[in-house]
Amino acid sequence: MGRVIFWDVDTQYDFMHADGKLYVPEAERIIPNLKRLSDYAHGHAICVVASADDHVASHPEISETPDWRSTFPPHCMRGTAGQKKIPETALRDPLVIEPARVDRPVLADRLRAHKGDILFHKHRFDVFTNENVPAVLDVLNPDDIVLYGVATDVCDKAAVEGLLERRPHTRLFVVTDAVRGIDKDVSDQLLKDWGDEGVRLVKTKEVVEEGLVADLARAGA
Repeated sequence: MGRVIFWDVDTQYDFMHADGKLYVPEAERIIPNLKRLSDYAHGHAICVVASADDHVASHPEISETPDWRSTFPPHCMRGTAGQKKIPETALRDPLVIEPARVDRPVLADRLRAHKGDILFHKHRFDVFTNENVPAVLDVLNPDDIVLYGVATDVCDKAAVEGLLERRPHTRLFVVTDAVRGIDKDVSDQLLKDWGDEGVRLVKTKEVVEEGLVADLARAGA
């Protein structure tokens, strides 16, 4: 059977709520869809692979005078409420994988023995700065990845473009009503560009009500 995973990008309090440290405009509007996707995954034994910023003040990305391209104000600081994932996207028994590289055979053994979700901590907005992401993808070897979360024009962008580069034969889906960006115009253009590059743009309803995942499984069988 085809292997499908859900990819949850940075659905953390500081990004998702208006009183968070680095709120993504209108992110709260997608929380119901994020919950539907999370519940669907857990109800259908689909592995959720999530990323989460995990910062300390010394990280290069953190700045009191940010340029908003490679540096940002303090956010998702380790040990704070803002760093936590929102309850609606809570993971089940997550295997937390830190950014420093782990020996591949050791990591592969951990993954094969693990039955829950996976959480990548990261110190930069690009999930692929966690050196273990490629090895995890090699073990999971998904046929299809269904991606959602925030922000479309920062962390989603890095994840989508990294997956397109590194997994050219994996079908990538972006759930357009379960993502939000900082700059709406830039984000809308990114979605269009990704569609032109072969990313499938879908709605939450297609995933949780209209049998998309079952169809993917049959197609990959």
